[in-house]
Amino acid sequence: MVFNKFNKKIVMLAAFLTVAASLLCESAFALDTRRVVMPNGLVVLYSERHNLPVVKMTLIINASKLDEPERLAGLANLTAVMLTEGAKNRKSKEIHDEIEFAGASIEASTTSDYTAVGLSTLKKDLPKMFEILADCVLNPTFSDAELRQKKELVKGSIKHEDESPAYAANKAFLGAVFVKSPYGRVNEGTPEAIDLIKREDLVKFHDDFYVPSGSILSVAGDVTYDELMELVNKYLSGWAAPAKRQVKQRAVPEQPRPAAKKAILINRDTQQANVILGGIGIKRDNPDFYAVSVMNYILGGGGFASRMVKTIRDDRGLAYDIHSHFASFKYAGIFQVFIQTKNEFANVAITEILKQIKHMKEGTVTNEELADAKAYLTGSFPRKIDTMDKIAIFMAQVEYYGLGIDFDKKYPAIINAITKEDVKRAAQKYLADKNYQLAIAGNQEKIGLSSDYK
Repeated sequence: MVFNKFNKKIVMLAAFLTVAASLLCESAFALDTRRVVMPNGLVVLYSERHNLPVVKMTLIINASKLDEPERLAGLANLTAVMLTEGAKNRKSKEIHDEIEFAGASIEASTTSDYTAVGLSTLKKDLPKMFEILADCVLNPTFSDAELRQKKELVKGSIKHEDESPAYAANKAFLGAVFVKSPYGRVNEGTPEAIDLIKREDLVKFHDDFYVPSGSILSVAGDVTYDELMELVNKYLSGWAAPAKRQVKQRAVPEQPRPAAKKAILINRDTQQANVILGGIGIKRDNPDFYAVSVMNYILGGGGFASRMVKTIRDDRGLAYDIHSHFASFKYAGIFQVFIQTKNEFANVAITEILKQIKHMKEGTVTNEELADAKAYLTGSFPRKIDTMDKIAIFMAQVEYYGLGIDFDKKYPAIINAITKEDVKRAAQKYLADKNYQLAIAGNQEKIGLSSDYK
């Protein structure tokens, strides 16, 4: 009893300090974002910070696996990673040598929704690094020799990832949830599809989707507005969509919720079972996003404060780590609970997960649970924008998902307005405890999955 009271005091103190930190940081981290739409459709976001002689940029381009043909899965990712491997005005080695000499970095990668090109540089090297970034994005050469090397590297990376039971379970889970959607594919694609990709495929994909309209350049750091716009006008004003054809529009099919539960079993000779249970989630622009965030924190997203950790980890000792998560994309989303447990404990763990989901749907959260969730979500928010790199990424994502230029100022009030009724409604609407999808990677003989879960 003494231990429990002590822990409760610690939790209450932590919540108080989190709220206090939030109040202290609100003015320090509130963003003064300037937004400009260029004549070619490029959106430029800017936040001036002079505490360090550093500039961070994120360029979001509306190109991802949502835009590639299924037979060429991995095309969007391969196009992105090839950007810095040769451009109109410099070869691959020259690009990397100039970036390394300046101690800068230019990296490109794809997410489920878009391609992001990031730049980090000292202020004194900004003009040169901006020129290189623009050259790589607008004028990549996609050399056959460089492409062959990059394809082998990507295939090697995929093979390495597939050896991970956790990755294999997640890959199977995505495919089960998004049967009719590109969201069901991993961004890197498959070795078989990558072998089919040719240089002309990259050229066409780049021509079709690397266009200024719908793209976002987000900049934070030691650069004035006039300095930035001079660079944008010099290097990006000539960026335009292909003149001979219309910019391709996305057509992402709606993924219906599964009509029945399904189990995908992946046999691996491991001591631990990697279990993922869940289903369709919500899009990022869903008005229920914030109620879902609070609800999920209480259920399994709140670390040691969550119900699943307290019951499944602490009380039952079934796993060291268990967490639930809602991943929200532009056109869809997923809900998943992930746990690593001994093979022999998998059935019991699944029972307990479903029990907690049902309890969240049918019961009511306590005042203390609601207050703790709000305190954490609002108190931890300043950490999303406490560095220039995070600010650049944050501004770009806020613009991309249409959250509003003042989102950083509105967020605390949105979270604090969530009620217990909102939480229950979100749980009932979005948690999967019947027609769930289940992926398990582990020793299937030892797991012996109950027919109740198949």
